[in-house]
Amino acid sequence: MSLASPRSMFSAFGVELEYMIVDERSLAVRPIADELLVDAAGTITGEIERGPVTWSNELVAHVVELKVTQPAQSLVGLPAAFQNDVAEINRMLAPHNARLMPGGMHPWMDPARDTQLWTHEYNEVYEAFDRIFGCQGHGWSNLQSVHLNLPFADDDEFGRLHAAVRLVLPILPALCASSPVIDGRLSDVLDNRLEVYRINSRKIPSIAGRVIPEPAFTRAAYERQIFARLYADIAPYDPEGILQHEWLNARGAIARFDRNTIEIRAMDVQECPQADVAICAAVVAVLRALVTQRDVPQSVQQAFAVEPLADIFERTIRDADEALIGDRAYLDAFGSPGDACTAGSLWRHLIARALHDGALDPCWKPALDVINTEGPLARRLANSLKAAGFTSADPRPLYDVYAKLCECLDQGMMFRQ
Repeated sequence: MSLASPRSMFSAFGVELEYMIVDERSLAVRPIADELLVDAAGTITGEIERGPVTWSNELVAHVVELKVTQPAQSLVGLPAAFQNDVAEINRMLAPHNARLMPGGMHPWMDPARDTQLWTHEYNEVYEAFDRIFGCQGHGWSNLQSVHLNLPFADDDEFGRLHAAVRLVLPILPALCASSPVIDGRLSDVLDNRLEVYRINSRKIPSIAGRVIPEPAFTRAAYERQIFARLYADIAPYDPEGILQHEWLNARGAIARFDRNTIEIRAMDVQECPQADVAICAAVVAVLRALVTQRDVPQSVQQAFAVEPLADIFERTIRDADEALIGDRAYLDAFGSPGDACTAGSLWRHLIARALHDGALDPCWKPALDVINTEGPLARRLANSLKAAGFTSADPRPLYDVYAKLCECLDQGMMFRQ
């Protein structure tokens, strides 16, 4: 999301969606993103603008990213724009006997065997990451996310927005978890993408920290507390300074002062763009309420330390909507009644309130209703697999369920049990 000049909070939105390219019949990953982009552009390129949506490569060759070409003034028109390009990509992949698959992780990819890094433009960055961390692992080569970029105009807006984002991050998996399967097995963790993501840079722990950002509410404080440490810790492994940029920061939300935005990265990609953008809209509505200090003042929001937020986050990574939250101060920040509730109940409260107040457009309600009533995509996938009798001895239901997931993306439909 490139901004010519600073914009105020919630005046524009940058949305990015990542999808796997898989074989049309076997659903195995296919590292042909470069061929797709050549077919679209006529030459090797890492990015191609196609009207309102831009296609680009990612770290690995089986992933393609769709992102808004220019910051959108409204989220409302984005699902249709993304869906149009999903259909076009599937049309272009058909001669390669390939298609797009949604979801936060490929369910049976073997990263040690299947990882192929992008080898074209920008590959020196990917090679540096691979040399330092080893990218043949789930936390690097098998994870697909949604990025939501939100602008801020100045230090005051940054401080207010960053405080709000830190509070929302811990409950995002309750809404967004879509990766219940890893290595071909149904895990007891519903958001395996975030589970592997939070430890993928453990060789240099400061890169991701605890994923929840530190309480830094000015640019100077952020650069001192986060960037200075990152750059110092990476320097012995990166003498040429290839990775010493703001995007090295792997927290669940990162400050991009080069473009005056905060980029939220802690959301698994869903079954279709309508679901992804509906979730983004719900997140924005909750952030608006926080920055206007509806329930608690800014000073209270900024006082939350990393540890209690990270503890809630790790519970929702595991249990998603059923994670129990008993932190009264945290619930107070969202105006939630009672001394404890599940993360799913908290989201139902927040979404209902936003709809009632007019802070959330009713167009998002159908997609959010599915999540609120049937659970996040991870729970719907897990329940479908269990109902189909999926076991290690009978893996066929895994293929059938994920083939249905691919159809949901192609048709722009919610995944239902």
